[in-house]
Amino acid sequence: MVFYQLIQIIAVLLTGLAAGLFYSYACSVTGGLGKLSDREYVMAFQSINRAILNPWFFASFMGSLIALPLATWPSYHADVNFSFWLLLSATVIYVVGLFGVTMVGNVPLNNMVDRFNINTASPQELFSLREKFEASWNKLNLIRTIAAVLSFLLTILSLLKVK
Repeated sequence: MVFYQLIQIIAVLLTGLAAGLFYSYACSVTGGLGKLSDREYVMAFQSINRAILNPWFFASFMGSLIALPLATWPSYHADVNFSFWLLLSATVIYVVGLFGVTMVGNVPLNNMVDRFNINTASPQELFSLREKFEASWNKLNLIRTIAAVLSFLLTILSLLKVK
């Protein structure tokens, strides 16, 4: 197996892991959290935000950010093939739709929730925080999910030998 094939397989795997994480979150976690009281919701989100910052998450989230361009570059030839365009599209979609949305949208919202002192908050403050956070975060997460799944699909298609 040549280096190019190996890096392409790694890009598919890591992008698939990221897509699976965001897909499962959109399908189950946000729905479950939505049923909690304001206090339970904020507590749960604070806990999840801290727990997700681990090597396993970063391996797929940041690994895809590295593996996608590494797989894209060698697929470029003078007669630019279809695999190149699929990988380039997957890379752009991942960088903008998943990484970019996360950094510009979800992370600031996560930080806002993380800094919130739940122990001294009134019920109105908890309600207000949730109002500022939940709908925006869920919308941004849906964008990330669609971007991750689309990027994953494009990386799978890039494995096909079409010119």
